[in-house]
Amino acid sequence: MLREHYNIGVEATIDVLGGKWKPVILCHLKDNGTLRTSELKRAIPNITQKMLTQQLRELEEDCIIERIVYQQVPPKVEYVLSDYGQSLGNLLSTLCEWGEFHIEKMYQEGRDVSLEKQDFVHIPSNRQPN
Repeated sequence: MLREHYNIGVEATIDVLGGKWKPVILCHLKDNGTLRTSELKRAIPNITQKMLTQQLRELEEDCIIERIVYQQVPPKVEYVLSDYGQSLGNLLSTLCEWGEFHIEKMYQEGRDVSLEKQDFVHIPSNRQPN
């Protein structure tokens, strides 16, 4: 068994949650419960299928999520936060909240930003009607 050495606890957190997509995936699972791969892909349109699969595998290896396989045709696979992964709930909520306030700050500075899902702030959508 390889032993890791960390200088500070946040290094271990970043080892597990680091990267662009893992926190996004985990927030969707936290907010929506059990999701299929296709539902996660729809919720995160900018992620490639390959990257989504890779990130899900890594989160499963770290025991943060559980992969539920149904023995049926066509095959059905779902993902859910594990009990251990649910311990990240407050951290994920805090990251989402801080992100919204950061986006609001950028908006107030006149930057062209938008936010689809808003729980803590209100930023008018800059989408043009069809």
